[in-house]
Amino acid sequence: MSAPVPLLPSDEGLPWREPLPLVVPPVVLEGRAVRLEPLSLEHAPALAALCEDELFTYFTVVPRTLADVERFIADRLRGAEKGTERPFVILEKATGTPVGSTSYLDIQRDSRTLEIGWTWLGRRVWRTRVNTECKFLLLQLAFESLGVMRVQLKTDQRNTRSRAAIERLGAKFEGILRHHVLVRGGVVRDSAYYSVIDTEWPDVKARLLGMLQKEG
Repeated sequence: MSAPVPLLPSDEGLPWREPLPLVVPPVVLEGRAVRLEPLSLEHAPALAALCEDELFTYFTVVPRTLADVERFIADRLRGAEKGTERPFVILEKATGTPVGSTSYLDIQRDSRTLEIGWTWLGRRVWRTRVNTECKFLLLQLAFESLGVMRVQLKTDQRNTRSRAAIERLGAKFEGILRHHVLVRGGVVRDSAYYSVIDTEWPDVKARLLGMLQKEG
């Protein structure tokens, strides 16, 4: 009989240990321009005031009213209770004003992977350092504190603005998942997938720090 192939060749000769499950606790993340806090229903009115249809052209849902935003937040909080999501409100640090929302989602406890998504920003902070800083804080937490193996990002294949922003971060394009989901009442969406893996994080981190330095 041939010898079994070791599951972890780099640990050959060491006792095998089950990886610890990935748990993402509620945390506060703070940068120079933004502060990410756990999302709650209390943030609904301020977020609803930011809603414009253009913000959600390629979203799977289009929140227009306070009730829509409350449903969106309630869905995210149910995911948090299950341990599959961790949603944040994005606050402008200088004023404490909500300017959008973002989340960890699809948290895979055993595989130690997750996705960054459900990200939307009020028009006033488009083309500012806000999105870059949010992604930096979330990626830094994932790789340096949570021990995540892979961070996934995805968007509608047709969303050229979002795809350019993801590629600008240094995430690698993985391909198109065709006929992935039905969105906005029955529209067929093909999704473009990207990722950053743990071994790429040092280079991506340096890239993001350079971008933030240029963005002032």
